[in-house]
Amino acid sequence: MKAVAILGSTGSVGVTTLDVVERFHDRFRVVAMAAGSNIDLLVKQIERHRPEIVSVATAELASELKRRLGPACGVEICHGREGAIAVATHPAAVIVVSALVGALGLGPTLAAIAAGKDIAFANKEVLVVAGEMMTAAVRERGVRLLPVDSEHNAIFQCLEGRGRAGLKRIVLTASGGPFLRLPADRFASITVAEALNHPTWRMGNKITIDSATLMNKGLEVIEARWLFDLPAERIDVVIHPQSVIHSMVEMIDGSVIAEMAEPDMAIPVAYALAFPDRLPLDHLKPLSLVERGNLTFEEPDPARFPCLGLAYHALEAGGTMAACLNAANEELVAAFLGGRSRFADIPRHLETVMTRHTNCPARTLEDLYEVDGWARAQARELIGQAPAASL
Repeated sequence: MKAVAILGSTGSVGVTTLDVVERFHDRFRVVAMAAGSNIDLLVKQIERHRPEIVSVATAELASELKRRLGPACGVEICHGREGAIAVATHPAAVIVVSALVGALGLGPTLAAIAAGKDIAFANKEVLVVAGEMMTAAVRERGVRLLPVDSEHNAIFQCLEGRGRAGLKRIVLTASGGPFLRLPADRFASITVAEALNHPTWRMGNKITIDSATLMNKGLEVIEARWLFDLPAERIDVVIHPQSVIHSMVEMIDGSVIAEMAEPDMAIPVAYALAFPDRLPLDHLKPLSLVERGNLTFEEPDPARFPCLGLAYHALEAGGTMAACLNAANEELVAAFLGGRSRFADIPRHLETVMTRHTNCPARTLEDLYEVDGWARAQARELIGQAPAASL
């Protein structure tokens, strides 16, 4: 039985992971969980899965969780970055599902790799911020980095058993989000409710806004560069509103191989957990191309979605530019969700922060944390928000 630790158990990927674990309880057990502040859901998860250790964001939340569970719960409760690292390095865990939102997952994921754990990887920001550092650590420890994002999991499946020498390029598909057909003059008045109404996927708020700006696809381009060791010019993005083809690879002989399924995160989660096996997900709706009808594709509009171009620029610049991009974007998305800025301000302010940034090599975690803090402060200055805590 494979022991699983989950970083981000109350998020959408974490919830899906626990559902897969429950459906295949003869193959998996959860030994450790880290969550943020959703104590109500976390209590239910603990009672259901009985992990040995649980971490939450703050000491106050840890005290509340202890009170809710009672003295006889038998679960070790910790908090903060140290608590998340304790979850990620639990001695019994064989695989760690890295699904914390944003750069918060960086330290725990690197700690899990150093501890020799395989990583089921759903936190794209970690590879965006520290791709070179992460992939070097994976090679050094000889662990597996198994992508859970539907697009990268699709590429991973398409390449299974095929030599990389035959690979010409990869094509990441994007739904286009809720504003694919919205007139450009309406972008200034987009509301939070409109931006959170994704046409295909049900995800957390931050990733949903990133999908609406197409920043999510930009982050995936950077992630793909590190996962598949390809330069930017061999990573393309195509809009595919039906979200049936999750991504494609083109081989040097012109063959194109695609992974197709009805959109459901249970598929990539189960594939990563059970790799190299496949699990019978009989509860999912099978794909019928007849019922689906037409599948359409188009180029992304750089004027409508400038965040995608900013991500390509960060990738080509190298150094700490991607860390700058990620941190500023997180602050700008949070400001939009909190009603402190407009949707159209996200790419505009992001470009300003990137222009101000003095790019430099990312040699240590401290280098990355310093850039992270600087970029967040710059973004808050542009938003007009008072300073707050960084990483």
